[in-house]
Amino acid sequence: MRILLTGATGYIGKRVLIQLLKEGHHVICSVRDKRRFGTKLYEENLGQIEIIENDFLDESTLQNFPKDIDFAYYLIHSMATSSDFMEKESVSAQNFRIAIEKTDVKQVVFLTGIINEEILSDHLQSRKNVEQKLASEKYALTCLRAGIIVGSGSASFEIVRDLVEKLPIMVAPKWLKTKCQPIAIRNVLQFLIKVLGVEKTYNKHFDIAGDDILTYKEMLLQYAEVRKLKRYIYTVPIMTPKLSSYWLYFITSTQYSLAQNLVDSMKIDVVATPNALAEDFGIKLFSYKEAIVLAFDKIKQNNVLSSWYDEFSSQFHQRNVWQYLEVPDEGCFKDSRSMKVDDVQESINKIFSIGGNTGWYYGDFLWEIRGYMDKLVGGVGLKRGRRNQTEVEAGDSIDFWRVLYSSKAEKRLLLFAEMKLPGEAWLEFKIIDGILYQNATFRPLGLSGRLYWYSVLPFHGFIFKGMLRKLAKK
Repeated sequence: MRILLTGATGYIGKRVLIQLLKEGHHVICSVRDKRRFGTKLYEENLGQIEIIENDFLDESTLQNFPKDIDFAYYLIHSMATSSDFMEKESVSAQNFRIAIEKTDVKQVVFLTGIINEEILSDHLQSRKNVEQKLASEKYALTCLRAGIIVGSGSASFEIVRDLVEKLPIMVAPKWLKTKCQPIAIRNVLQFLIKVLGVEKTYNKHFDIAGDDILTYKEMLLQYAEVRKLKRYIYTVPIMTPKLSSYWLYFITSTQYSLAQNLVDSMKIDVVATPNALAEDFGIKLFSYKEAIVLAFDKIKQNNVLSSWYDEFSSQFHQRNVWQYLEVPDEGCFKDSRSMKVDDVQESINKIFSIGGNTGWYYGDFLWEIRGYMDKLVGGVGLKRGRRNQTEVEAGDSIDFWRVLYSSKAEKRLLLFAEMKLPGEAWLEFKIIDGILYQNATFRPLGLSGRLYWYSVLPFHGFIFKGMLRKLAKK
C-alpha cells in the first residue's frame, strides 16, 4: 500500500515509519526539509521511501501530494513551539485536509490526546479542534486518543526521569494529585499500525491507554521503585501555574513554552473511556512499570530511535537553519586550531560521541555553567543531551547545539548553536590528511555581540585548547 506519513522526522513519525517499512508498505514521507531526513535508520528499505517537502502552515507547499495514496497518518503538533500553537494547529489541519481530499486516500489516522473532560486545557482543546478540522466526507478519519506516552526519548518519560533521578526530595505542586492513564510507546505503535484499513475503525475515535490509572505523584514514585531510588514527594497548594512552569523548566530539560502547556494540561484528569480495541487486535497492554523497563532497555543498548529533544521549534524553522551550512568568514570572530592526530579512527569516534553523557572532553564544569546561564535567560541549556551516544545525524540535538552536517566518511561534524546568543555561532570538527581542524566561528549582532565575544575569549583559550588535545591525542 502507498501511505503518506506526515511528521516523519518527529518522535512518533520515525518509529511509525520503521514499522510501515517492515510490513512492506511504500511510504511517502512529508517533511519540512529533506536535509533533516536521516537515512541511516532506513538504509535497507530506501527503495520503499519517497520524500516530499511540505509546510502545513503554507498551503502553496501542499501541491505535491501524489494522487495515488491509499492511507495517511496525521502526526503534526505545535504545542512546544509557540504561544499561538492553537491557531497554527488549526490552520495546519485545515490545509492538510484540503490537500489530501484531492488524492485517492481512503483513511486518515490521527494520533491525539484523551479529551473526555468538559473543561479542557488549551493543549487538549487544540487537539479536539484538530479532530474537527480533519473530518471529511471524502475519506474516513480514525482518531486514536492517548494520554501520557512512556518510552525512551518521549517528553513525558524524560521529564519524569529528570525529576526522579535528580531530586531525592521534591516539594511539588498540587497537580501531582491529578490522575492519568499512561501507555507504552510500543502499544501506541501497535494501535497506529493495526487500525490501518480496518473499516470498523472508520470515522470513530478510540481512547488508547494502559491498565494503570495513576496520579502523577504515583508515576514518579513507581519510576523511583523501578530504578531502586528512595524518593520523598511533598505537595503544596501555594505553587502558582507560573511557578510550577519555572519549576519544571529549571529542573528538567523541557522548554519553558512546553512547561507552561504541560502544567496547564496536568490540572485535568486524563483517564481513558474503556473500549475493546486492544482485545480486538490482540494487543497486550504493558503496565507503567513494564513501560519504564522497556524504555531503559533501549537506553542501555544505546538504541533510542527518536527523541522529542530533536524536534525543531517554529522559530528555528523560520530561521531556515540550513542556510548556516556554509560557515561565513566576513564579519566573524574565529577561534581556529589544529593538531596532528595519533589515531584517526579513535579521534573520529571521540568527535562523533561529543556532548551528552560523554561531555566536552575538557572544562566540563565551564560548559555546565554556560548551560545554567542559558537556562536563566530562557534558552535550552545543556540538559537535552543526545539521542544516541555514538551516532548523530543532521537535525539531531547535542546539548545546546544542533547538528547541521554529520559524515564519518568525510570526517566532518558541523554544529550550530541553539543557546541564547547576541549573534550566531558554529563549531566544526574535520580531519584532513591526519590533521584535526577545530573551528569555532561567531558572527556578532551589534555591539552586544562583540562585547560577548571578548568576555568569553579567555575561557575559549582554556576550553578549546584542552578539547583539541583530548580529541587528537590517545
